[in-house]
Amino acid sequence: MQNKIVILGAGESGNGTAILAKKKGYNVFVSDIGNISDRTKDCFDQLGIDWEENRHTLSKMYGAQYIMKSPGISSKNPLLNAIKSLKIPVLSEIEFASKYTDATIIGITGSNGKTTTAMLTHHILKAAGFDVGLAGNIGNSFAKEVAENDHKYYVLEISSFQLDDIINFAPKIGVITNITPDHLDSYDHDFSKYLKSKLRINQNQTERDFLLFNADDPKLNKAIKQIDTPATIHSFGTSFKDSNSTHLNNDQIVIKTKKNKTMINTLDFTLKGRHNLLNAMAASTVANLLEVSKETIRDSLLNFKGAPHRLEYVLKIQKINYINDSKATNVNAVYFALESMISPTVWIVGGVDKGNDYSLLYPLVREKVKAIVCLGVDNQKIIDSFNSFVDLILETQSMKEAVMIAHKIADKNENVLLSPACASFDLFKNFEDRGMQFKKAVREL
Repeated sequence: MQNKIVILGAGESGNGTAILAKKKGYNVFVSDIGNISDRTKDCFDQLGIDWEENRHTLSKMYGAQYIMKSPGISSKNPLLNAIKSLKIPVLSEIEFASKYTDATIIGITGSNGKTTTAMLTHHILKAAGFDVGLAGNIGNSFAKEVAENDHKYYVLEISSFQLDDIINFAPKIGVITNITPDHLDSYDHDFSKYLKSKLRINQNQTERDFLLFNADDPKLNKAIKQIDTPATIHSFGTSFKDSNSTHLNNDQIVIKTKKNKTMINTLDFTLKGRHNLLNAMAASTVANLLEVSKETIRDSLLNFKGAPHRLEYVLKIQKINYINDSKATNVNAVYFALESMISPTVWIVGGVDKGNDYSLLYPLVREKVKAIVCLGVDNQKIIDSFNSFVDLILETQSMKEAVMIAHKIADKNENVLLSPACASFDLFKNFEDRGMQFKKAVREL
């Protein structure tokens, strides 16, 4: 009898898992509470995959060996309580995909910086001649990559939601870029639960594995000291100099392990800001642990282009710089963005608030922000938070209007920065749509 797998959600993770499961001989059933795209339906029909949309039929899930829950489905969904009574293991897509590859996995998680760190790590390894794929929260799902390719290494960007449903998943090298309050609405507004979720990247690691973490993050630093793990723990940060650590010395990244010490010049590193130096330190350390030469690491840092929608320089118009940081969906990401601004800035902010505490931004806003342009359905919390620091706060309801107003306010040699601090779902499909609309509006000025 064929093994049966039920897949909840037909997005990127669900689609990839369905393709991989079918290839591995499973009887596959995909259930989505919303609409499934025509393209995905056609794919499922061609592969002989059973599916339903706009509902979840519990009776069709009986007898499954596994239930794969897409990361976008809340753990509080009533369906999951019903599934628990069936005593069927619920697992994540990265857990399922990892069963079908012997590749070396580099798993990168964190509240901010994980996309840039994953892209930069992949960039360095590819330049070094590694057979390496990039997947997870970036590009294809891990499951789809495993189904369609047979790479020897995978760099995965991993969210807390994907880690929540792992069982045996263990990366050879796990990286935690930082942990700041984010998605707290999904974790009972309890930061400790969110922190615990991120630390799951280490739960199955062995003495042959490595856990890299940002020692400049005080809460993460404290949490790492409390975990009991056989993995080798390697810190990275601006000043920590223990063995198994990476730190900065003037313009050099210094990587110290018990075996050797490697120094990499970062003087001409293309990405600006302290947070990007931390991302570079993490990626360089991963490459060093995999025995990539320091020359290859240095050259890769010099020619790396950066992630779209993350402090992405768009245009200079009438000597005003336009910067797209649409991926900054939480306060900590905005902190890094504002910290890197060296001239007065018109800040476009707003969207769906995820329980933000804006007090972290007060000193930077007072110092660097000339005016605030709100872009969201409900902007009152932003107005209340900053009206004592900023004289001019305006509300808008479209990206085009926000960009036009920002353009009128900004003077020569100043910045217009889209760095929303919020999710995008009130006015946009996602942060990519928001960023693309910003770039379009800028080009039409």
